Parts: sequence; structure tokens; C-alpha cells
Amino acid sequence: MTRVDGHGARRRFGQNFLVSEGVIRKIIDAVAPRADDCVIEIGPGLGALTGPLLERLPHLQVVEIDRDLIARLRTRYPVERLTIHEGDALEFDLSTLRATGRLKIVGNLPYNISSPLLFHLAQYAHLVCDMHFMLQKEVVDRMVAAPGGKDFGRLSVMLQYRFHMERLFVVPPGSFNPAPKVDSAVVRMIPIDFAKVGADTTARDPALFAKLVGAAFSQRRKMLRNTLRDMLAENEIAALGIAPTARAEELSVGDFVRLANRLAPPAADAAR
Repeated sequence: MTRVDGHGARRRFGQNFLVSEGVIRKIIDAVAPRADDCVIEIGPGLGALTGPLLERLPHLQVVEIDRDLIARLRTRYPVERLTIHEGDALEFDLSTLRATGRLKIVGNLPYNISSPLLFHLAQYAHLVCDMHFMLQKEVVDRMVAAPGGKDFGRLSVMLQYRFHMERLFVVPPGSFNPAPKVDSAVVRMIPIDFAKVGADTTARDPALFAKLVGAAFSQRRKMLRNTLRDMLAENEIAALGIAPTARAEELSVGDFVRLANRLAPPAADAAR
């Protein structure tokens, strides 16, 4: 077990602690916290981002599962400066927060749960100002991927539907202790304001949209007429100007919205 500042890094929690001062400074500058912001840090670990964030904030909230790290944080920071939510970030309910001002989420996310955690946090897009995360570069590449490439998949569509996505910079393995075997990257996620976008880019039924996207990517090499055959007929797909012989990775996020809305009744009909 690798020990960092007296703490044994736990593999089951995906612990790789950020130690590069330069990278820490770039992340804090990207987050750009203001004194009146409500900031939530996911997985503070040994406090690499926690301390610098508290230099700009009167109060910070963190979510941490490791009891040893929680004890260290409680020793280092008084309760009036730091609120600790003890438990699994996958189960943390952001809607329970009494946030005044902008709600911002930041964190060095564990690689072993990054995708399910992103899907969990995406549920709260309507509550937040922005999210800044450091993740395995491969995951970030999938998050920001454009249609047509191998990186474009379910994660790309579901996140790009809800957020404006931007990869900010790459972080090499030597920036951590213990060093991971892969590069990391920092991504910025800004929620899309659906009140300001057209109806053709808004899914009438978000749950149905998610189900359709999952079905389309369930077998990447198969054509839409096969992966979506239980949901849409070939002529219905073609009627939207989308080739039934296309594969999921060839479609845009807007294409998936149009397919899902073909299944969902108009709002006026649904209300009857």
C-alpha cells in the first residue's frame, strides 16, 4: 500500500492524490469560486483542492467516504469553514442542500466509479452553475467526443444533452501520488438552459430519451433498424431524415432527441 502524508491510499476507493501545485492552481483558477458561491467538493482526499478553495471561500462543503480522511479533515478545518457529508457520492442528494448563490461542484473523481457518478450528478444539472472534474483522460475524451468517432457513445450523448462540455487541459500521471498508469484531464460542464433553446433540442420525455440512447448503443456495430426495432419502425426513422442503416455513433445529440420525441406524445396530448 502506498502511503501519502501518512495515509495509505486505498485501491477500493480509487485513491490517487493530486500533489502538483501547478495543476492545483490551474484547477482553482478554472473553477473561479466567488465568496458568495456554494461549492461542493467530491472526494477531497488529503485536501489538495480543499485548502486552496477555502482561501477563496468562507465555507466549503465536501463529500467523502473514507473515515480516516474525514477524521483528518475535521482535525484540520473547523466546522464553520468546512461541512463534511460522510458517505458515498453515488448516493448523495444535491437537492437537499440549502444553497444560496451559485452552486458549483468540483472534484478529482475516482476512476473506478467515474461513469456512474457522472450519470448521478447529471440529474442535478438544473440546480448547478457549473461542474469541474478531473477524470481519466479516456473518460473525458468520451464525454466531449463528436459524432462519428469511436469515443462517441452513450456517455457522450447523455452528458452533451444536458451540458456544454469542454476539456480544459491534460494532467500527467506524475501529478499524483501514487501515480496512475494513465493520463488524466480536467473537464468543465455548464448546464444547458432549456428555456433558451429550441423545442427540437429538448426531449419531451427525458426517461424515454435515456432509454432510446441506451438501446441504440447497446450493440454499437448494429444498425439503428436493428437496435431500435422494438421502439421505432424503419419508416419512422427514415421519416426524420435519419438513415435506418446508420449506426448510433453516426448520429448527433439532436438526432437522438428527434427520435425520442417521435415516440413521446406532444405536451398538449400528454396532458389530456
